[in-house]
Amino acid sequence: MAKKESTFLNMLLTLFLVTLLAAGLLGSVYSLTKEPIRLAELERKNEAIRMVVPEFDNEPSLDVVKKYVDGDTLYFYTARKDGDVVGIAVETFTNEGFSGKFKLMVGFKPDNTISDIAVISHAETPGLGDKMEQDKSEFSHQFRGKDPATFKLSVKKDRGDVDAITASTITSRAYCDAVQRAYDALMNLSTSDF
Repeated sequence: MAKKESTFLNMLLTLFLVTLLAAGLLGSVYSLTKEPIRLAELERKNEAIRMVVPEFDNEPSLDVVKKYVDGDTLYFYTARKDGDVVGIAVETFTNEGFSGKFKLMVGFKPDNTISDIAVISHAETPGLGDKMEQDKSEFSHQFRGKDPATFKLSVKKDRGDVDAITASTITSRAYCDAVQRAYDALMNLSTSDF
């Protein structure tokens, strides 16, 4: 039997078939995992909303207003109980973290005071910047019940009212930046948006 010689066309055809097969497999995996990933993200977001606003009986993730601010989008989730607004959860962000961007969910009561704050995602330094998370320190507790109209959302080192996380001033400043962004955007929305 004669040995078959590789040609450019044979190699090209083989490469095309392998690439087509790999693309098909990746597309199939994406199709299978797309919905479970979306549902998991939705549940994580709903959990963050539950953490930062008073008890509600609606589905805030379906009652959302979006606003483009500072190069990204803020999301405002309205929490209602018996038809009355009990709080607004604002998904906010900052690009000023030590390790870059992180996201918070900030809850506001109808009187615009801060109900609570939850960290959604970050890449801050373990043992330092990650102390902004509620289960790692009490840093976020100092924001509860505060009115950003009178409580200066910057660290004391910058003449603000916030006690910074020890050895994590950059993260603390970024946290304040995200909360201030949420408050400012909330104040610029009209009450008819809710």
